[in-house]
Amino acid sequence: MGLLDGIDWQGNIFKNGEWTAGRGGDYAVIEPATGNELGRMGQATPEDVAEAASTAVKAQREWAALPHTERAAVLRRAGDLWQRHAEEIGGWNVREVGAVPGMAGFALHVAAEECYEAASLPGRAIGEILPSGEPRLSLARRMPAGVVGVIAPFNVPIILGIRSVAPALALGNAVMLKPDPRTAVTGGTLMARVFEEAGLPPGVLQMLPGGAEVGEALITDPNVRVISFTGSTAVGRRIGELAGRHLKRAHLELGGNSALLVLDDADVDAAVNLAAWGSFFHQGQICMTTGRHLVADRLYDDFVARLAEKADALSVGDPATGEVALGPVIDAGQRDKIHTMVTASADQGARIAAGGSYESLFYRPTVLADIPVTAPAFAEEVFGPVAPVTRVSSVAEAVELAGASEYGLSLGIVTRDVMHGLAVAEQIPTGIVHINDQTVNDEANAPFGGVRASGTGSRFGGATANIKAFTETRWITMRGEPARYPF
Repeated sequence: MGLLDGIDWQGNIFKNGEWTAGRGGDYAVIEPATGNELGRMGQATPEDVAEAASTAVKAQREWAALPHTERAAVLRRAGDLWQRHAEEIGGWNVREVGAVPGMAGFALHVAAEECYEAASLPGRAIGEILPSGEPRLSLARRMPAGVVGVIAPFNVPIILGIRSVAPALALGNAVMLKPDPRTAVTGGTLMARVFEEAGLPPGVLQMLPGGAEVGEALITDPNVRVISFTGSTAVGRRIGELAGRHLKRAHLELGGNSALLVLDDADVDAAVNLAAWGSFFHQGQICMTTGRHLVADRLYDDFVARLAEKADALSVGDPATGEVALGPVIDAGQRDKIHTMVTASADQGARIAAGGSYESLFYRPTVLADIPVTAPAFAEEVFGPVAPVTRVSSVAEAVELAGASEYGLSLGIVTRDVMHGLAVAEQIPTGIVHINDQTVNDEANAPFGGVRASGTGSRFGGATANIKAFTETRWITMRGEPARYPF
């Protein structure tokens, strides 16, 4: 039996442990590859948020009070369910998101691993004994933050939702999840169903799709204490400002324009393989996508020619009906943004060595050679299958260009001298570095996040980062006899 069989999910949201109509009505779930309607999704309103948040507070206290072994067991069962229902969930990921089957399978693998990794959190040490100048026992204890708001994007909705939802739940919090309306089945309904089937008590996870007004209600609601947002830098700035006004912690994982440095001792074939994957995987709709290729002058012409040849050979089409390397971008707005940046960059002098065209929502993998560093496709995040390539005359120039971006998420360096690559990386501010690999990597036990305009420095993944993100520190002292004071 499938996760969606036998429940009334169509046109509904998940609130207070029930599938119920949102006050905002419903809307069509659209398949990007075909334009077909896949189903109907419920839409929440700020009133739904307020109601759900008030009940989440009580549910959270009861959830946090359970033995840690019971919380861990729910997370382990959730991990098993991601695997057991991989075919059903993967099918939705392909059709609703436009992911190729390999990407859909990777997302499911990461979702299961995030749950298994989170299952270890309830049993970890939650504090430390502190020395005290008084005759007392002094402790620092990690407590659940309370109700955590998770706002997830359209591009990789499973991974970018579960990496906050799973550890927040495991550490004793309630979670209010707002998926992007465009991918709310994959990133919301199916996630809620996994935890419902895993035995999570009612009200501990609420799923509330909606637009900006629902996100604002989530951030400003007094019962929500922490916001975990993944999305664009522009929206992240507004969320950070709003959260700051309401004195809430906001963990912001934002955009990127990650560089791949191909040093002059690199193997060109290996570098091209990395470059194509880094720029074209999942249609370039990943925050870590390789957005700037900085290639040593000696290798540049050969690199561009081979990358363009590879791009031209890649198949683009409906991932639900055939074996393709790239599926559709999410919608016409995103496609038009990509094409505008490509054409504007060509107008400024970039040479379109491959691609630069589209049919419907299928954008061809594009290579922009000789691109000026001021051109939009080089200076800004494209979020599409575009590989801007520029020539560098020295390592110093590559370091300068790589560090000139306002972003600082991921960095790849291709070189035969690994230690030299590491020394180069240490001169470039980023949250992630991969030597002899491209920029798109993710593991559930590794801390993930960026610096500068790529985020606030908070991290997702790994026990240390997750405990810091989703708990508060409480100081506790205990005396055998009451303290006595002069008055």
